[in-house]
Amino acid sequence: MKQQLFEQQHQDTWDQIEQCLDKPGNVQNSVLFTEHYMLLCQHLALSKQRLYDTALIDRLNKLVMRLYRELYRYRNDSRLNFYSFFVRGFPLSIYRHRNFIAVALLVFLLPGLIAGVWVFFDENAVYSIIDGPSVRQIEQMYDPGASKLGREREAETDIAMFGFYIQNNISIAFRCFAGGLLAGLGTLLVLFYNGLYIGSIAGHLTRLDYIDTFYPFVVGHGAFELTAIVFSGAAGLKLGYSILNPGPFSRRNALRRAGQEAIPMLYGIILMLVIAAFMEAFWSSNASLAISVKYTVGATCWLLVLLYSLSGKRFESR
Repeated sequence: MKQQLFEQQHQDTWDQIEQCLDKPGNVQNSVLFTEHYMLLCQHLALSKQRLYDTALIDRLNKLVMRLYRELYRYRNDSRLNFYSFFVRGFPLSIYRHRNFIAVALLVFLLPGLIAGVWVFFDENAVYSIIDGPSVRQIEQMYDPGASKLGREREAETDIAMFGFYIQNNISIAFRCFAGGLLAGLGTLLVLFYNGLYIGSIAGHLTRLDYIDTFYPFVVGHGAFELTAIVFSGAAGLKLGYSILNPGPFSRRNALRRAGQEAIPMLYGIILMLVIAAFMEAFWSSNASLAISVKYTVGATCWLLVLLYSLSGKRFESR
């Protein structure tokens, strides 16, 4: 094989490894380096065997050595990676995806606000968005006279509901992310529908004056759950954008790169959804807690999530 063809086939991989080596600290790097180390060694051996240009051999040799040192560092510092990810990796990933997050937030929030106002002023509007049996079930869930707040228990224990909430939350986030494979259209539809659905529920229950049961229930875990949905939508839009605008790469390689860059977001999203499920099962449904306490804790959660989400900018130049 001629050197020019060899370089054309593998240039994207080498560039990707160099970019990751120039930006240490990304969580996905350890996975990428492990997958490509042996491949890079093979490229170096082939280059020497075929007597390719010295400049190419030197470049590959330096890449192999840098990659080896980085893998060795990851192995030694593995106990610190978890802490480093949540202090630096996740908020930095949020900052780097801020444009996609802004679009996802708009697509999620705007339909919700419009639906909420519409349903609040028109008592029949909710049935244009949600079917009758579901509306009645929602009313029963947040009826001030109900013995339990939120979803009716299908099991007697909060632990069982904790598992149910995790499954439900992660399924929504997965649909948001996977919808990006349809050039982002699937992600937009999932965000739009969930915003419309949640806004309709809020408007309907507010009109029924279920304010003291609905809002104290959702304010706490909503900080993590709703934010995670928007983040998963942003990750899905990242995939969709890579398909529509692959740049100098093939669509396949562009999609793979986008998926690797979105990995830190996905790790953080899963943790946020687990926290949301825990709060919904053990905190939000507790009717014995004072409303003021729930609002205070909820406001604190929203403030912490907001501050954490905005903290990534300070790591960008490091």
